[in-house]
Amino acid sequence: MRSVFLLLMCLLFSMPVLASEKPNILWIYAEDTSPWMGCYGDKVNKGKTPNIDSIASQGVIFNRAFVPAPVCSACRSAMIVGQNQIRFGAHEHRSSRGPAKIYLPEGYKLLPQIMREHGYETFNIGKTDYNFEWDEKAVYSLKPKGKNPFNELKGKQPFFGQIQTKGGKNNTSKFPQDRKASPGEVTVPKDYPQDQIHREVVAQHYDAIRKDDDFIGNILKNLKASGLAENTIVVYFSDHGANNLLRHKQMTTEGGLHVPFMMMGPEKYVPKGKVRNDLINTLDLTATTLSWAGIELPNWYEGQNLFAENFKERSFIGSGKDRLDHTIDRVRTVRTDRFRYVRNFKLDRVLLQPQYRDNKPYTKSMHKLYKEGQLSADLKRIYFGERPVEEFYDVIKDPAMVHDLANDPAFKSELIKHREIMDKWLAKGDKGAGEEPIEALKTNGEGTKWGEGVNVEYEEYRVDSDGDGLSDKWESLNSRDPKDGLLTFDFNCGGWQTEGWQSDDIKSKLAGFLGYLDFELNSITGALKRYGLKISAKPADKSIQIIIKASAEAKIVVMANGNQLGSSEIKGEGFQEVSIALQGNSSWQGTIQSVSLKLESVVGAKFEVDSIKVIR
Repeated sequence: MRSVFLLLMCLLFSMPVLASEKPNILWIYAEDTSPWMGCYGDKVNKGKTPNIDSIASQGVIFNRAFVPAPVCSACRSAMIVGQNQIRFGAHEHRSSRGPAKIYLPEGYKLLPQIMREHGYETFNIGKTDYNFEWDEKAVYSLKPKGKNPFNELKGKQPFFGQIQTKGGKNNTSKFPQDRKASPGEVTVPKDYPQDQIHREVVAQHYDAIRKDDDFIGNILKNLKASGLAENTIVVYFSDHGANNLLRHKQMTTEGGLHVPFMMMGPEKYVPKGKVRNDLINTLDLTATTLSWAGIELPNWYEGQNLFAENFKERSFIGSGKDRLDHTIDRVRTVRTDRFRYVRNFKLDRVLLQPQYRDNKPYTKSMHKLYKEGQLSADLKRIYFGERPVEEFYDVIKDPAMVHDLANDPAFKSELIKHREIMDKWLAKGDKGAGEEPIEALKTNGEGTKWGEGVNVEYEEYRVDSDGDGLSDKWESLNSRDPKDGLLTFDFNCGGWQTEGWQSDDIKSKLAGFLGYLDFELNSITGALKRYGLKISAKPADKSIQIIIKASAEAKIVVMANGNQLGSSEIKGEGFQEVSIALQGNSSWQGTIQSVSLKLESVVGAKFEVDSIKVIR
């Protein structure tokens, strides 16, 4: 009995000692922040971000850190689980908020829960935003009061905590004027118009970072004052790039995925004064956090301990985006040492889809410039151009990803290599290959504050009362009359560029620049077809009008229900109107279930269709 008692006493007294030897770990987790700080060599913020810079100077700064997704909830879900969001179904933004619930695979646990089960106190101040069902009580053991949690943590160590900051979302309207960045001193990235509105957007992001630096300074000050700093590892990073730049947040670009990432702490855990230039997946932070705590990594983890003796530098980092609010998409990308390869899956929509920022001045300005023909050819293409199957960029020479090399013969071998990297990465599992249930679509795309869905996926359950192949809701959202009983196709939605037109014999994509169908003939003939119609032909229907352009002389034959309505010649001299009479036309009677346009020209002839309409 005496030996058992002595053993119990030894265990009892050894537990606090072992616990005290473990470091506290604090994540300072910023929203929507690009790495525009002095410590990254940014001239505008040189000397303006002293607190963030101090973390980098006292520990390790990572120059090439990339997140799993360019939007908060998908990224945060991946980070807290330790695995890319596409593997376990957390890829759709703000999913599991409605009746369609998402659950983690059997055995999966969140990082704080694992830490808690191994003796850590855990807490989070601010945002969580996880795309699955989870038990907060099982994950976080503490709910600190106020913005300074450290005094009440003195007797509750070791701890793993997260403090969320506003980052790029900081309201800077009342930020001191003498501390603001001047729009005249900033450099607008090359993938944006070089105009005043974008200089102001860029300057405001600098201001947001400066304001966040103040907040971070208070965190570090309070940590030091509590006496906990010496045994605490502090990590600062962001969930994705700048929020008010259209090709940063929500885009699988360098701007969207490249984030600030740095840490400091006891030298036993974090080297001092180090700069890392290898490719870093921020999922490595999740793995490193467990390693600091002496906890074995779960088998589903995709990250690695950044300071392990057997650490292997990454040859690539995979990321992806899917539905964002009401905007449905699926894009995957891999970043290697020099290149970024992008694969697009939803090819019937332009690159800049309708989204939650459509009413922002900078978005309205971008659309205005496009409509007025004032965008450069490059900017016109990367925002409003037809979506390619794949994109390929030399991001060392072209970090703004303006010059697509996918069709450049000089990079063919590299392109093939990156295709193979992508294929192997996706072969490990991609839940985004399937579509969301209707319940999830309705939750995120119907009557929401951020916007309403205009993608074709929403058409599956919506009502089309006049039979023109476009739902009443979709027509209303796109400024058309849902009850006029007229065929009207303008191809200006952006989120469903084809508006349901398809082809069996034209191999090139039909979706062109915003406002057009754009394709070429593979043989001397090809046809566009629109099925799914239940529209009643009216005696008042005067004609079917087609605005079309061809690169060579061509003939167009217009048909309804498989019967010819009429034909016309296209001269190949810019856009022209083709008008086929309907009044008295025996083929325009009863219920029209399909309409088709048969085109005849030379092989390779290129066509653009601006609109197809019935005129009454």
